[in-house]
Amino acid sequence: MDKYEILKKYFGYDTFRNAQEALIDNILEGKDTLGIMPTGAGKSLCYQIPALLMNGITLVVSPLISLMKDQVGSLNQAGIHAAFLNSSLTTNQYYKALGFARQGRYPIIYVAPERLVTEEFLDFALNSNIAMVAVDEAHCVSQWGQDFRPSYLKIVEFIKRLPKRPVVSAFTATATKEVRDDIIDILQLQNPMVMTTGFDRNNLYFGVMAVKDRYHAIKNYLEIHKKDSGIIYCLTRKHVEEVSGRLAEDGFSVAKYHAGLSDEERRKNQDDFIYDRTAVMVATNAFGMGIDKSNVRFVLHCGMPKNMESYYQEAGRAGRDGEPAECILYYSGQDVITNQFFIDNNQDNQELDDMTRILVQERDRERLRKMTFYCFTNECLRDYILRYFGEYGSNYCGNCQNCLTQFETVDVTDIVRAIVGCVQSSRQRYGVNVILDTVHGANTAKIRQYRMNENPHYGELAKIPIYRLRQVMNYLQLKELLSVTNDEYAVVKMTANSRQALESGEKIVMRMAKEQERTVREKEKKKKKNVFSGVELTEREQRLFEKLRALRTEIAREEQVPPYIVFSDKTLISMCKVKPQDKEKMLSVSGVGEYKYEKYGERFLKCVEEELS
Repeated sequence: MDKYEILKKYFGYDTFRNAQEALIDNILEGKDTLGIMPTGAGKSLCYQIPALLMNGITLVVSPLISLMKDQVGSLNQAGIHAAFLNSSLTTNQYYKALGFARQGRYPIIYVAPERLVTEEFLDFALNSNIAMVAVDEAHCVSQWGQDFRPSYLKIVEFIKRLPKRPVVSAFTATATKEVRDDIIDILQLQNPMVMTTGFDRNNLYFGVMAVKDRYHAIKNYLEIHKKDSGIIYCLTRKHVEEVSGRLAEDGFSVAKYHAGLSDEERRKNQDDFIYDRTAVMVATNAFGMGIDKSNVRFVLHCGMPKNMESYYQEAGRAGRDGEPAECILYYSGQDVITNQFFIDNNQDNQELDDMTRILVQERDRERLRKMTFYCFTNECLRDYILRYFGEYGSNYCGNCQNCLTQFETVDVTDIVRAIVGCVQSSRQRYGVNVILDTVHGANTAKIRQYRMNENPHYGELAKIPIYRLRQVMNYLQLKELLSVTNDEYAVVKMTANSRQALESGEKIVMRMAKEQERTVREKEKKKKKNVFSGVELTEREQRLFEKLRALRTEIAREEQVPPYIVFSDKTLISMCKVKPQDKEKMLSVSGVGEYKYEKYGERFLKCVEEELS
């Protein structure tokens, strides 16, 4: 078979997606490769297809058990023999899998980096033909990456011990230029082809909301999206417990996931979510890497992550099937303080020397600052993300909150001078709330205690709504006319540019929304009733989709696999549109390959026939 036949037979696709073919061809030519592709772009096919064509075994180095389990399950369902070797296996299971590997049963073996240099695994590898080492989540090798794992440094040691150097390929979804360079250097890639397909996921809607009651906002969102599967990320275990508990009390189908749960409870909750027994997962960032659940229609962040890499990776778990999905971040100023605490108390970099650890900490603070600016900006949110990763667009995407909000240019010169003047006259001793309450003329106990009611700027902006003042304060930080310290008290400080704001005669303008953004509920009311995942279905097609989904659930239960591994929602929707009545038509449906047709095709054809008759 050639690469096209493998693509169709095992994966059900007629053509390769952007850059996949070039990456596959480069690997098949025996050349090292670095692929940087957004989540959902099909990175795994770029090493799985060569693995089936190369003479020898492909080892896929993967950081998480859940990732390996998911990938191997998908391959086995597609008719490809694959295995994983990690700590989830019993001793007997491990040696049995290793024995089958020695016999050459598996063209693809997933392995944890810690296992590479163990005596048993080395004995197997040194006496086998290792054709390729594929490094998944390759950013984990870089100390500048958001998920640095010291165990990834063992990969190079392992490769050097092999009798013959295999092809080395590396893949990641989120990598700045510094991290890309680190991957090449640390993995010692030899004249690699570096292919960056772009970080844009145009099927994702991005929004940022600063709401007083985040739980209420999330509850409203879930009420509108009752049939959808989604993830809610929280910053702390305590917050996960609180949000998941309240949602369960309010009747929502939720599970929770954080490092404080037992291994058994985490596994059960994760399986409930993956197998569609639970609609919503509430979790810390401990959840998600390698979860290839294709029908996640939304990712909500109840709190701001510590950097853009983490946010984009977590948000990117929505819409992996390429269908429309929403990523909404509910922001609060307290998030900055929480994340600063995490940075100051980070225990992940203990193996680094003191100087390097300080440099990493400084880099983390700078990343946090840029993440905070994402929550402030009135510019295109997608463009802000892409610029962070070194790509430049038109600054208008038409599919983010800012692009869909009407703005006007407002003269804020007097507001700026009053706020900066208040910070200066109070000798830079107070936080954002005290400064804004002072210029707004609040008569609170704290204002009287600090004697800020005697400040020369007290009440100067009493007629300006407080939310507008907060927008201007955010703008001042964004433009570095003021700064806020990253510590427990978050004090507002002057910058080198502050005096210019006070003394310059130039007008200061900023973009402001003409009206408050309509609520998600109001926008959703205007959506067509039978639009599913961005595709408009007739009522008859909608009924067919529900029957196909029920059949998929039945098969998944029989096979003991997640429903999306049988067929994705996108494939079921395609069936509703194609309405296949024979094998030829069924094989024209995107995602239906020959192997899966032999397993399930007749049952789905019968389901379509019954609905249409």
